[in-house]
Amino acid sequence: MSGLNAGLQAHLETGLTTTCRCWALTRVDGVLFGFTDHDGDLSFEGIDFKAESGLSALALQQSTGLSVDNTEALGALSADVIREDDIEAGRYDGAEIRAWLVNWQNVAERQLQFRGTIGDLKRTDGAFEAELRGLTEALNRPLGRVYQKPCSAVLGDRNCKFDLTQPGFTNERDVEIVEERRVFRFDALPGFEEGWFQFGRLVMLSGAAVDLSGSIKHDRIEDDERVIELWQPLRAEIVAGDRLRLDAGCDKRFETCLFKFDNLLNYQGFPDIPGDDWTITDPTKAGDLSGGSRRS
Repeated sequence: MSGLNAGLQAHLETGLTTTCRCWALTRVDGVLFGFTDHDGDLSFEGIDFKAESGLSALALQQSTGLSVDNTEALGALSADVIREDDIEAGRYDGAEIRAWLVNWQNVAERQLQFRGTIGDLKRTDGAFEAELRGLTEALNRPLGRVYQKPCSAVLGDRNCKFDLTQPGFTNERDVEIVEERRVFRFDALPGFEEGWFQFGRLVMLSGAAVDLSGSIKHDRIEDDERVIELWQPLRAEIVAGDRLRLDAGCDKRFETCLFKFDNLLNYQGFPDIPGDDWTITDPTKAGDLSGGSRRS
């Protein structure tokens, strides 16, 4: 049992153990919860692990190599801990999970057994079941640079480097009319031309949907109203008076980067890359066989 906490190993070797499991769950918005399957609360590493949460876990499957470590967490929905509306809103999507084996009589004797994130999360009959994915899950994602005409950066990220807080690129306002949590109607958005926010983001700043965001599909004028339409509905209740922010959109084109954002030095696309028709053309049909540029 290489790497096992010496105190915990000595405790396990006695044959008479007082161990339990503890989990720390950290949502992407920074909210932290602690749970344990022991019948009393425990505390270590500055985290309080609550016993009344009703959370338990299936046996941990660990493997060598790049295989994904998998386990599942089971628990009851609770009004003051894990709420159904928070699950519905997606606040637990991608949350970090840490799991320890702990001697509840001496919490210094503990071993971190699992660290990963929440994958698929199901809820039925007042309970939830969450798939836990190990750290090697990230290694299953394809990586590498894609050579394409459109920009591969996300507006405002470390590759794009554009500062969206500059005047004229964001707009904060109250919700006026919202339909199906997806279509937002305003009397006007003065100072922003039609389509300015298309392909941008809408971020909720207050209300039940605070911190949730959605990608903007359309930004249009319709019957003297400014209509902002999302690709997908936000996953929490939105009412008139809730505060939101609109971020300018980018369609990834060379011209947009130059004229809308004046950010050409950080453009991550390849606007002059030949298209498929050009690259598969038979050279004997080109007419000019001098060996010079075919783009002239």
